[in-house]
Amino acid sequence: MKFNIVRDQLLNALNDVMKAVSSKTTIPILTGIKIDVSTEGIRLTGSDADITIQTFIPTEKDGQQLIQIDETGSIVLQARMFNEIIRKLPTNEVEIEVTENYQTRIRSGKSDFHLIGLEPNEYPMLPEVSEENQISIPGDLLKSIIRETVFAVSTSESRPVLTGVNWKVTEEGLICVATDSHRLARRIVTLDNLPKDVESVVIPGKSLTELSKILSDSSTPVNIYMTNQQVLFKTEDVLFFSRLLEGNYPDTNRLIPETYQTTVQINGKELLQAIDRASLLAREERNNVVRFSTLDQNQIEISSNSPEIGKVEEEIQVQELTGDELRISFSAKYMMDALKSIDGQDVIIQFTGAMRPFIIRSIHDDSILQLILPVRTY
Repeated sequence: MKFNIVRDQLLNALNDVMKAVSSKTTIPILTGIKIDVSTEGIRLTGSDADITIQTFIPTEKDGQQLIQIDETGSIVLQARMFNEIIRKLPTNEVEIEVTENYQTRIRSGKSDFHLIGLEPNEYPMLPEVSEENQISIPGDLLKSIIRETVFAVSTSESRPVLTGVNWKVTEEGLICVATDSHRLARRIVTLDNLPKDVESVVIPGKSLTELSKILSDSSTPVNIYMTNQQVLFKTEDVLFFSRLLEGNYPDTNRLIPETYQTTVQINGKELLQAIDRASLLAREERNNVVRFSTLDQNQIEISSNSPEIGKVEEEIQVQELTGDELRISFSAKYMMDALKSIDGQDVIIQFTGAMRPFIIRSIHDDSILQLILPVRTY
C-alpha cells in the first residue's frame, strides 16, 4: 500500500474519526484507526464499540487532486500516535507506504517515521444498518435539536436509559426528549416523509454530543437510519454509527402541566444574566439554588442567600405578569441551561405553584419546551 496525500485533508478526516477512539477500550485493536485505500480514495475508521465513525477522502474534489494512489491496501495504525505524527509533520505533502509485516513509513519533508501497523482483518466490521427507514434532517437543524435537548440527559448510570435522548416518530412529527428526572428538554420537529416503522429509539447523549462536533452549520441534509440496536447518521463524507440504549423510556407527557396559575413573559437574556449573577453566591451551596419571586407592577425579584458569604437581590422589569403571586426556588444551573438552549429569545415561563414543575418556552417558537422541578428550601 502506498499513497501521497495533502496533509490538511488527512488531518480533517482524522479529527472526525478520533472522536470515536477511546484509550479505555477493552479491545486492543480499537485503540487503532483503520485505513482502507482504494482507487476511489481513502476511508478512515475509528470506533470504541459504542460509536463508530468512518470518513472518506476522495482522490480528487472540485478538480483538485487530494491523493495520488500508487498501491491500494489496508492497515490499522495506533490512533493517538498516528494523529500526533500527522499533526506535527513539517510540510503539507505526506507519503505513506506499508511494506511486509505491516511496517509503515510516513514521510514529509525531511521527516521519516516508521510505525508498526496491525492486521486490518482483525478490525471489527461496520455495524449493519438497513437503509430503508430514512429520516432526512438539514445539518444545521440537527445541530440545533441536539443543542436544545442533550444537556438535560442524566449523568447517572443508575437508570441508563435516561442518559440518552428519546427520539419518537408521531403524527406531530419527530419528538426529541431528554430528562434526568429533575428537568426535561423537548423539541418537536415537523418533517416530511417520516418513516412509519420507527416508533421510538433512545440515542446516547454522548453519541449526539460527538456527532454535533462533526456536523457542519450548513443546511446540507443528514440522512438518518434506525434499527433496533443501531442508528446511522450519514453525511456527504462521514458515516456516524451509534448503538442505541435498551429499555423503555418513561412517558414524559404526563409531567407537563395542563393548567398554570402564574405566567411571566420576560427577556430570556436579561433573566439568564440575573440568575448568573445571583448564582455567584449560591455556588458555594451544594445545590446552587436561587429564588424567584413576583412583585407588583410587572416586576420579579431574583435573589440568593448564603449564610457564610452574604446575599444578593435583583429586580427585573418583565413584559407581562399574570396570575397568582409566587415565590419559588430552583437550581440556577438548570435554569441557565434551559435559557441558553432557547438562545436569548423572549420567553414565557408558566408556573403551577411553588412545588410543581414549571415550563419555559420561547415566545417565537412553540417547538422548544423546557421543564424544571423546583427545589424545596423551607
